[in-house]
Amino acid sequence: MPATAAKLAIIIDDIGYRLTDEATLSLPNAITLSVLPHTPLGQKLAQDGFDKGHEIMLHLPMQALNGKALGPGGLTNDMTEVQIKQKLQRAFANIPFAKGANNHMGSLLTQMDEPMLWVMQSLKQQQLFFVDSFTTKYTKAVSKALQLGVPVLRRHVFLDNNIDDRALEKQFQQIIKRSKQQGQLVAIAHPYPETIRFLNANLARLKDNGITLVPTSQLFDDVNVATTSQPNPSATLK
Repeated sequence: MPATAAKLAIIIDDIGYRLTDEATLSLPNAITLSVLPHTPLGQKLAQDGFDKGHEIMLHLPMQALNGKALGPGGLTNDMTEVQIKQKLQRAFANIPFAKGANNHMGSLLTQMDEPMLWVMQSLKQQQLFFVDSFTTKYTKAVSKALQLGVPVLRRHVFLDNNIDDRALEKQFQQIIKRSKQQGQLVAIAHPYPETIRFLNANLARLKDNGITLVPTSQLFDDVNVATTSQPNPSATLK
């Protein structure tokens, strides 16, 4: 492998509710699995994924601008510092082996200074990393993480906002192009059957393009470049 090979982390998040989520275990173990806390299948899939060699993350529900229900373990803007830190602690206790977290939704909460500071203080204490899913361009997550020395990355591309084959192919081409341009990239996808089929059929193309698929934590082996390239926020805020 050339020293200049681009590195790509693909995070599959939203794992924990559907029986079909188990199909994520058919993906190569270099793909990171981010699991929702306190869900019917979350603990088992985190354990099974870890046993198969996948890196595990906590997919942490955070309050969105659209007011959608968060599910168990969610963080909201009316919580105190103690409540947020307790919720975070319980969520990590529920998902074994998690090395870090990324936000589920969060277009409201990630804009807020104090809650993001409290989240990062908790992660710092447990020596965990954070990936900003970047559901709003006004997010404070990266700046608060950097302030405290928490390893942090931003999502650059969502693969599957649209699960039509043509849309998946278009986003995959973006992933290849931007990985080569930037040298490293974070992509987020979801455990839809269409997405998993597409990835299993197309991941071999990465090697042909000089791109190495790596667990998310391996991106921190390089200089932290969280703020050097602008991701594209999703078309609809989450």
